Amino acid sequence: MNLLEAIVLGIIQGLTEFLPVSSSGHLEIGKYLFDIDAESSFSYSIAVHGATVLSILVVFWQELVSLVKGTLKFRMNSETHYVMKIIVSMIPVALIGFFFEDEVEAFFNGNIVFVGSMLLMTAALLIASSIMKDRRKEISYTHAFIIGVAQALAVLPGISRSGATISTGLMLGNKKEDLAKFSFLMVLIPVIGANLLELVKGDFSAGSSVGPAAIISGFVSAFITGYIACRWMINLVRRRKLYWFGIYCIIIGLIAVILG
Repeated sequence: MNLLEAIVLGIIQGLTEFLPVSSSGHLEIGKYLFDIDAESSFSYSIAVHGATVLSILVVFWQELVSLVKGTLKFRMNSETHYVMKIIVSMIPVALIGFFFEDEVEAFFNGNIVFVGSMLLMTAALLIASSIMKDRRKEISYTHAFIIGVAQALAVLPGISRSGATISTGLMLGNKKEDLAKFSFLMVLIPVIGANLLELVKGDFSAGSSVGPAAIISGFVSAFITGYIACRWMINLVRRRKLYWFGIYCIIIGLIAVILG
């Protein structure tokens, strides 16, 4: 992977992490087009995911400070309940990470036919949620767990994490203005944990095909575009304009299947 490829893939990651079109799916398609080995670039993928986590921290820093302050009061207030719901939402993806890590990594093998098929599934979720009536329910603990199951399924390349979680919340009747924030905050600990695990395992060198300069370039480009896309996505969810992304996923998914 050269610097230009690293920057382009970083831009793809930053834009698609928050837009409901599957960042992992687009990264796999990008690697396929650039003829980049999927296994040796796994740590690069972890790095650019870390960049988008940093962009979430920057966008939501005021909300995060408020949640921390409220939780440190050590009583059951609104902030404590919110943090507990986020923890509940992380249970499914934690189980996947602990017990099926090798199986999940096996899907990142450059099989763009599979990626295309999962993009079509993402499209179905986005379009289905767009036609659901807004029932304006609060996110309950049960809803948080169900949204967490959607996040766990999104470990598969081609299923959009934000698309799956936000669409699931909309189909559950949750308030659309609450879903983007919850969807983005619930991913923080799982992705940070994945980065720390890579560091502990000593695999962050990303193999021989991806050097430190490429990883840094990808990280920076992913952070900048991620920050922009995160703010854009918040407004899109409020206006409930997700079906256009469903149509986009159909087009890209079909192209991926045909190319494969």
